Amino acid sequence: MMASTSDTTGIRIGMWIFLYSEIILFGGLFVLYAVYLYEYSELFAQGGKELNRIIGSLNTVVLLASSCTVAASITAIQRGKKGQAMACLAVSIFCGLVFVVNKYFEWGAKIHHDIYPNSATLQDGEPGLNIFFGLYYVITGLHGLHVIIGMVLLTTSLVLVHRGRITASRYAVLENSGLYWHLVDLIWIFVFPLFYLVL
Repeated sequence: MMASTSDTTGIRIGMWIFLYSEIILFGGLFVLYAVYLYEYSELFAQGGKELNRIIGSLNTVVLLASSCTVAASITAIQRGKKGQAMACLAVSIFCGLVFVVNKYFEWGAKIHHDIYPNSATLQDGEPGLNIFFGLYYVITGLHGLHVIIGMVLLTTSLVLVHRGRITASRYAVLENSGLYWHLVDLIWIFVFPLFYLVL
């Protein structure tokens, strides 16, 4: 049964409201970051040097590429190109997996070197460093959770495209999944310079 135009509009409005709530959540965390950056600017810059800019840059490229393929999947399904839409979604999901794996190894390396909130190394050092890495783990961890949720949404969309439930005339689920994924990408565009390029 086809969804009516009013139903589709309602779904889109609901998704945008949800996205705004997510922006408020991360916006609050970014404001908190800015407050502490003002107070501990030198220590935040020191903490940023401890992060791997190569991995951070790679994750940025990966997410940007995945946003392009998500957008391409929506265009493909609108044109009735089911196989192309599925291929683009598969690439996006793979990019999300690469991001999560990179983050796992990055976190693992930091924890191995005793760099995490309230670790012995940070407790014996300056409080600004402990705050920096506390914010780093909270914000990147929360973002990583959103990446995983986005991958679940994209995988669900892929299955629905394969089963013919998402078509050229009925693609609201895919469109909303794409919007969510673009939000994940947008948030990382702010996270990357705040932590990896902080001066």
